Amino acid sequence: MTSTLAEKVSPSVPAKARAGARRAKRRRTVFFFMAPAFLGFLIFFGYPLIATVYYSFTRYDLINAPEFIGFDNYVRMFTTEPLVGTAAYNTLWLVVILTVCRVVFSLGVASVISRLKSGVGLVRTLCYLPTLAPPAAATLAFVFVFNPEFGPVNRFLRLVGIDGGLWFNSPEMSKPALTLLALWGSGELMIIILAALLDVPTEQYEAAELDGAGPIRRFWHVTLPSISPVLLFGVVNSIIYALQFFTQAIVAASASAGTADVAGNSKLIGAPQNSTLTYPIWLYVQGFRYFNMGYAAAMAVLLFIVSAAFTWILVRQLRKSQHQEEGA
Repeated sequence: MTSTLAEKVSPSVPAKARAGARRAKRRRTVFFFMAPAFLGFLIFFGYPLIATVYYSFTRYDLINAPEFIGFDNYVRMFTTEPLVGTAAYNTLWLVVILTVCRVVFSLGVASVISRLKSGVGLVRTLCYLPTLAPPAAATLAFVFVFNPEFGPVNRFLRLVGIDGGLWFNSPEMSKPALTLLALWGSGELMIIILAALLDVPTEQYEAAELDGAGPIRRFWHVTLPSISPVLLFGVVNSIIYALQFFTQAIVAASASAGTADVAGNSKLIGAPQNSTLTYPIWLYVQGFRYFNMGYAAAMAVLLFIVSAAFTWILVRQLRKSQHQEEGA
């Protein structure tokens, strides 16, 4: 009697209950399929990030228990650690110069390839192949190619009457040489930008050409706005790449000195004259050579904050510019 009366008063309750049950089942199914991703995120990113932040407030050497010391590691980083400033300067130099050169170079190569009439596949493959080279092997090859005495680059420059310089053996030329190495291996970004260029509607180019726009104006007013999200990705990717610049710099410092001893000889790290000492390398030295894991964790936290800040600012500026274009 009671159930019959409830059905007469609210006949849609069973339908609502069934719909709610279906939604709950769909949520459980979605959660089931996403659980591995969530679990991987928590294990390989969430927990390490929280642990790093915790250890950054401690004195920890991997042997003894962590000792809480508050902000002492951060104070030391900004006051009593001279090489942090050198490493930060070198990394900031790479962030600015390498990012601009990498994006412009990739855009230029992609623009040339997009206009080729034949042999596109071969040229695209040749430009992408350096990306597949292991960073250590590519760096060793570059150190040989730019050797100041018998390297083919300086030999060719001497033939045309130009002094090539010391390259990796010079404090002034080491970072530009590392930048050239990074440009040589930027085929992945070039392929991404090439795909964006090929996706620009040809109708827009035809309309701009009918309006009297030349090649430069078409590139500036049609191509760049159309691929701006991809260029932003390239900028963010290059900034993060420069902030994490490690293998090439440490291998170049060792190879230019003519030895394979890197981790065991602190004199080689950053050679010549600390010009290749990047922030991640100094973080590695503090953590795995001097076993100052708490201090290394503080450096890692600062690196994460800077990377996140760069990314947030760039994404915010892009969204602001897109809103202004839509409003106009």
